[in-house]
Amino acid sequence: MTAPLHNEQFRLAARPVGLPKPGDWQLTSAPLREIADGEIVVKTLYLSLDPAMRGWMNEGKSYIRPVAIGEVMRAGGVGVVVASRSPRFAVGAQLAGGIGVQRYWVGAADDKSAAFVQIDTRMAPLTTWLNTLGMPGMTAYFGLLDVGQPKAGETVVVSGAAGAVGQTVGQVARLLGCRVVGIAGGKDKCDFVVNELGFDACIDYKNGNVRDGLKQHCPNGVDVYFDNVGGDILDTVLTRINMKARIVICGAISQYNNTSAVKGPANYLSLLVNRARMEGMVVFDYAARYQEAVAALANWLQAGSMKSREDVVDGLERFPDALLMLFEGKNFGKLVLKVADA
Repeated sequence: MTAPLHNEQFRLAARPVGLPKPGDWQLTSAPLREIADGEIVVKTLYLSLDPAMRGWMNEGKSYIRPVAIGEVMRAGGVGVVVASRSPRFAVGAQLAGGIGVQRYWVGAADDKSAAFVQIDTRMAPLTTWLNTLGMPGMTAYFGLLDVGQPKAGETVVVSGAAGAVGQTVGQVARLLGCRVVGIAGGKDKCDFVVNELGFDACIDYKNGNVRDGLKQHCPNGVDVYFDNVGGDILDTVLTRINMKARIVICGAISQYNNTSAVKGPANYLSLLVNRARMEGMVVFDYAARYQEAVAALANWLQAGSMKSREDVVDGLERFPDALLMLFEGKNFGKLVLKVADA
């Protein structure tokens, strides 16, 4: 680099209680250092905003270590290499990986925490690499197929159906010959899920009764439930499950900002009565198989059998407010933060 590039970074300043507040973040600014042999500089283009980020801010044992106070907020993203002293990635290469909420990422090209992989925008646009071909798509693919194990003719219900993971779960289940019923908030989202994504039905939890909707649209019960929200909706679906049903616990966005204890399912004895299985899944467990999912999902996208919808917010400085959209149900599709032009 002939002149140092200028970086801006959102760092975790305090552990949130309830919804993250402006004071929980610190926006810092500094010039980038020169890189050493084996290192690269990645310019951030888009960042993935995911409900899981809220859990990463909490202290305590989890499937991944918490973001430390003063550390750049963890986030997946896509970017372009603007400086390189590594044979692995040349200047101009477009990468996906753990960039963090910042304008530039600097470090070793083989840094395991970033886990950069080169992406091909001829296969799909950059934002799709943060959605169907990114972590949400991997979550949907392995969570549904490996944990849910749906069979043609079965009924699959997915909550958060218009969101990043839910939209892919439902479309894959449809392609496998299942009856697919979504749960989403608002008429526009439900119309999108049915008319654009091809779900058989969608229950509007904001303007209707989920219990009544399940009776109407799942007359033969529920064989697979892919849960992204937890809380009352999980409890309600448990009253409709079939013998040997599979419940995939992917997330519980309704509980992430609780200031009291997480609300567990009161109807869990339905698992006993129906000899059903409830199993949690974390996408990182399938990292060695990501290319399997990318290949399958890319084929469906290119064939026109699947759609990928992203909701893009422009501007790194809007990160704190954009993140809250996830917990207010304001995003429509995969929430992505645009940081710079490609």
